[in-house]
Amino acid sequence: MSEQPETTYVVSVYEAPNWRTVLTTNDKAKALAWAREIGDNVRVEEITPKQIKR
Repeated sequence: MSEQPETTYVVSVYEAPNWRTVLTTNDKAKALAWAREIGDNVRVEEITPKQIKR
């Protein structure tokens, strides 16, 4: 049970008036490369689930 939760990176694009999730990956470098390729109005979010303690 000492497994660490895996971090997911979400690449989103702003299309007025909402943010649209475009891509998800577990590789930070790949997420940042996609964001650079897409261009303006892009954000990369890092999501790490909390470990359940029992």
